[in-house]
Amino acid sequence: MHLVKRVAVIGAGPSGLSAVKYLLAEQHFDQIDVFEQRSSVGGAWNYSPSTSKIGLSTPVPQVNPHEPPEKPTWIGSAGGKREASFVSPLYDRLETNIPKELMRYSDHDWPADAQLFPRHPTVKQYLEDYAMDIKKHIQFETQVVDVSLQATALHNWSITTRDLRNGNDTTDTYDAVVVASGHFTVPYVPDITGIQHWDASYPEVISHSKFYDSPECFSGKKVIVVGSSASALDIGAQINEFSKGQLLVSQRTESWMASASTDDRVICPEIVEFLPPTTHERGIRFSDGRIEEHIDSIVFCTGYFYSYPFLSSLKPQAVTHGWRTMNVYQQLFYIENPTLVFPVLSQRVIPFPMAENHAALFSRVWSGRLALPSTEEMRAWERDEIEAKGDGKKFHLLPYPMDADYLNFLYEWAEKATPRPGLSSNGQGKLGTRWGERERWMRALFPEIRRAFVQRGHERGEIKTLAELGFIFEDWKEKETL
Repeated sequence: MHLVKRVAVIGAGPSGLSAVKYLLAEQHFDQIDVFEQRSSVGGAWNYSPSTSKIGLSTPVPQVNPHEPPEKPTWIGSAGGKREASFVSPLYDRLETNIPKELMRYSDHDWPADAQLFPRHPTVKQYLEDYAMDIKKHIQFETQVVDVSLQATALHNWSITTRDLRNGNDTTDTYDAVVVASGHFTVPYVPDITGIQHWDASYPEVISHSKFYDSPECFSGKKVIVVGSSASALDIGAQINEFSKGQLLVSQRTESWMASASTDDRVICPEIVEFLPPTTHERGIRFSDGRIEEHIDSIVFCTGYFYSYPFLSSLKPQAVTHGWRTMNVYQQLFYIENPTLVFPVLSQRVIPFPMAENHAALFSRVWSGRLALPSTEEMRAWERDEIEAKGDGKKFHLLPYPMDADYLNFLYEWAEKATPRPGLSSNGQGKLGTRWGERERWMRALFPEIRRAFVQRGHERGEIKTLAELGFIFEDWKEKETL
């Protein structure tokens, strides 16, 4: 691999911030520039107020991952200055579905008074605090519009950015690129029989969770929520407090985060047809033959595509069908040119520590302290993964214990780097997160912990620790040793 001295980081969300911390810790790179299209750090943890979502929607169906870059909405801030806002998947009442003791950087604690599953403003402030010492590296309100290999030197990356305030483009050259732009931008709405005509006949009935903010607007409406993700469960529970009758929940498979009781809603299989308006009044048919009519709202919580519009010239492509990022080794390195990385592609993982361990790894590789296997070995790894998991959504899924094993694998790999005098940890450099027995215990139980937390209702805001919910590692450990 050629010498890396100048690094570009796309995005100042959780992964981008970690990247800067670990790149700096190597004491090797001459320049680290972060390009962030929003006006502040945090990425998707920048909440978009409901007023910024008015009138916004996604095409129905939405099956194309190759959408152009989003355009900002300029909104007023507390200081009177307009800020660049991009629609975030956050909603008004969102709390994390991960306890704060797991959802943390190794060197940055949560405030002691933060609730066990923090609300989104707390997460945003946590990231602001984490970024305090590296903001000088970040160019805000700057959108990356093109990343391509220079024709004359195929190991250098040409990056074109756009100043969102004046529209001016700037092109510069870097030795390596961190794509930390996330994967919660281009929503997926499936192409179900009749959906396009149905949507044209009943505009604004079909929506996606990206544009959801609060449940009050569903008051008195007959609603279907489609999906089995954590967001689908949470959004459905909120809507069910206001909707007409029992909420209808359409799922292909049972949710891994589902509560024990489903008495408050009707679980249905997948929707297979949107029935013609000439024969039915706002009707749909489920795969078991059940027909429901007079539907007032359908919210698709069906996830997002992987999408990188600025990498359109990349060969081989990073995105084809959009269900995964292509041509990657160990869920991170672009195989054809490992000076391009995609941190935290994986899903069903704890993102903050994963971002750290990815950053610890690629920063060591680029500083020359750690070597990657041959290109052919990396391609073989990807082929084996495809054979085991398929070439679709499951490729990036790492449900427990796979995520814990992978996190520790990354940590131990980074530990093998050649020490360098002057670095921390006796020359090893900045290391990330390694999970021991206590972290694995929390990770295995956190769906159960989350359910216990939610069952506390309005009192849950006062719960700060696992022990307050009755989850005590030492007690569990004692029982295990009996």
